[in-house]
Amino acid sequence: FISCVHDAACSFYAGERVNAPEIRVSHIVRGRTPQSLGKKASELLECEKTQFYQRLAFAFTIPTIIETIRGQRLELCIGGVRNYSDLNLYRASKGLEKFSVFIGWRVRICSNQILTGEGVKFNMEVTNISELYRNVLELFHSFNPAKEIHLMQSLTNTSLSETQFAQIVGRMRMFQALSPARQKAIPRLLITDSQINSVCRDYYHNEVFGAKDNAISMFDFHNLLTQANKGSYIDTYLQRAVNATEVSVGINNVLQGLDNKYAWFLG
Repeated sequence: FISCVHDAACSFYAGERVNAPEIRVSHIVRGRTPQSLGKKASELLECEKTQFYQRLAFAFTIPTIIETIRGQRLELCIGGVRNYSDLNLYRASKGLEKFSVFIGWRVRICSNQILTGEGVKFNMEVTNISELYRNVLELFHSFNPAKEIHLMQSLTNTSLSETQFAQIVGRMRMFQALSPARQKAIPRLLITDSQINSVCRDYYHNEVFGAKDNAISMFDFHNLLTQANKGSYIDTYLQRAVNATEVSVGINNVLQGLDNKYAWFLG
């Protein structure tokens, strides 16, 4: 999976410098091959033992493709997530395999990941590596890096006062307590209470993206959300990263009078 995505990136971005992947895994799952299911654990041969990691995430940057927003250097970043929890590892025959792949911008100073729905393919279903390679190339081809940069630059043109920030994070806390019916009537919010606490703390203490003169730009607010998202499990990280962008852009649109879809968060 990792080699396939990395090779596809080297091919699609030929001539650019592509860094080696950074890899994270979690939750070891020790098992056995399907042919040895009837054996006692003490009777297993070494060749019959298996070891998986339930969750895998990796990412690598292309440092020769860069942009700058509000003095912050952004590098193009590509990666993927693999989660075994929804799969049957012991089935005798292979079927469709699921992979999630992303491409977007990463803020170099803190590694905050900027992702939109257009740069992420969740649960890409394939039957072989060639099919996966082709799907990854299609994602790269459909991704518009200039559009993403323009979207982030639009966030720099709007600021939140301390009162507005307090209103938004208060509503975020209230969202968790709403009935399912009321939650469905409001745009989704995937950030957790503990992550909201992190956003509040960083509002005052983050030297790069925190408040300045009792105000914060929507670009900095977005970075506080993505910074807090680093505490998410691997299998929820991508969804919350995309949601952080959805919420930031939605609130920004309300402030600019473009639409009222996220108006509830501003009271």
